[in-house]
Amino acid sequence: MERATLARPYADAVAKLAGEGNSWALWSERLALLELVTRDEQIQSLASNPAVPAERISEVILAVCGDKLGAEATNLVGLLTENKRLTLMPEIVQAFEAEKATREGVLDAHVTTAFELTAEQLAGLVAKLEAKFGRKISATQSVDSELIGGIVVQVGDEVMDASVRGGLANLAVTLEA
Repeated sequence: MERATLARPYADAVAKLAGEGNSWALWSERLALLELVTRDEQIQSLASNPAVPAERISEVILAVCGDKLGAEATNLVGLLTENKRLTLMPEIVQAFEAEKATREGVLDAHVTTAFELTAEQLAGLVAKLEAKFGRKISATQSVDSELIGGIVVQVGDEVMDASVRGGLANLAVTLEA
C-alpha cells in the first residue's frame, strides 16, 4: 500500500482537530516538530527495533519534544508508535499542510527560472499570480539552466511556460507541421 494512502487517515484526523479548534498554525508547528524528531537517526533506529516496546518509543519522542505537543499530539504519537506508523510522519505532514492550504485558500506555485530571482522579483511575480488566480500563493523557486532564459510557473496542475527552451520546442513543433 502506498505511504500517502496509509498517512491520509492520520492527516485527516489531525485536520479535523485543527478545524474544530481553529488551530491550524499550532498543528503545523506540532507536526513540524514531530517530523524533525522522527527523522533523527537514533529515533528511527529505536523505532525500527522490534525489541523496543511502542510505549518506550513514545516516551523517548515525548521527552525530546518536551511540553510543546499538548494532549492531542501526545495521543497521536502513541497511536503512531502503537501502529508502527511513525515513519509516515513526512507524508502525514504533507497531507495535513495540503489540507491546511486548501482551507486557507492558498495555492502552491513552483517557479523555475534559468537564473535565481531576487526576493523583489519573486514577490512581484507572486503578486501577479495572486491577482490572476484570486487566491493567496505560496511560491517555491528552483533554477534550471537548461531553460536558457525565461520562466516556467506551475500552479496546481496548470503550467505556464515562458522559457526560451519552451519557445524553441513550440517553434520546432510548428515547423514540423
